Amino acid sequence: MNIYISGSMAYDRIMDFPGRFSDHILPDKIHMLNVCFTVNGMREKFGGTAGNVAYSLSLLNEKPIILATIGKDYANYFDWLKKSGISVEGIKIIDEEFTAGAYITTDRADNQITGFNPGAMKYPSGYNLKSSNQDNSIALIAPGNLQDMAEYAKGCKNKGIDYICDPGQSLTAWEKEPLIEWIEGSTMLISNDYELELVMKMTGMDKKKLLRLTKTIITTLGEKGSLMSTDASDIKIPPAKAGDVVDPTGAGDAFRAGLLKGIAMGKDLETGAKMGAVAAAYAIEKYGTQEHCYTYEEFNERYRSNFGEV
Repeated sequence: MNIYISGSMAYDRIMDFPGRFSDHILPDKIHMLNVCFTVNGMREKFGGTAGNVAYSLSLLNEKPIILATIGKDYANYFDWLKKSGISVEGIKIIDEEFTAGAYITTDRADNQITGFNPGAMKYPSGYNLKSSNQDNSIALIAPGNLQDMAEYAKGCKNKGIDYICDPGQSLTAWEKEPLIEWIEGSTMLISNDYELELVMKMTGMDKKKLLRLTKTIITTLGEKGSLMSTDASDIKIPPAKAGDVVDPTGAGDAFRAGLLKGIAMGKDLETGAKMGAVAAAYAIEKYGTQEHCYTYEEFNERYRSNFGEV
């Protein structure tokens, strides 16, 4: 199956400040803030919604096609993708911009200051879906360039390709009517519980009305698992057991990869959501969004230990 992943490509640049921000910020001078925090160093991690989902799919023996933009500093990321067996054919290079980047500084009290540069993400990737086989394709439209998110949904509708709406962090950029149009005709809406509440508020629709626009709503609930909702029923999906919980960042993207793998295999959505739970468990055991690693056989064994036979 052709699995298209529309979303973002980004570098996460992570820094640790050995003190406390509060010791260097004067409350009575906050109107003229001018401070410098000297950090212990910087770690660069590969990230972005499309990159994260595609990476976990590659561990599950799939060959996803990323639909995104990347900047002139693309070389390291492309090397990583190729090493992971992921095609770069759908990624558009924006030569005059840097790749989207999050600059995250954390102090001793776990307070964070983050600067985000959208960089190349300001531009649409404009991939042509015309040659796609509607009967053997699915698309996940994850947070990224807003024009891409809208246009790929239209393209999927025109081609009869099933697509999943994953609004995430993009929600604050949507207006009511375009958001409704984007969701209408999708095969699924996936979000966490806070994002779902925001979608309902923005559209003026409760879950029952949203299910007139899309076939299924999957709500991820962190350590409580997830909830799969259709017109017919709500099905609770328990979480998969994890070892040490090191970093929950990226668990949602890994969940989506496991879900997509289940769909590609022709499994029912409940099984797909359970596969997503297992993929998420691997992600939270490592620091970073593309640091976990496993074989497909190891994945299947963990699935069996949690849920029985796939």
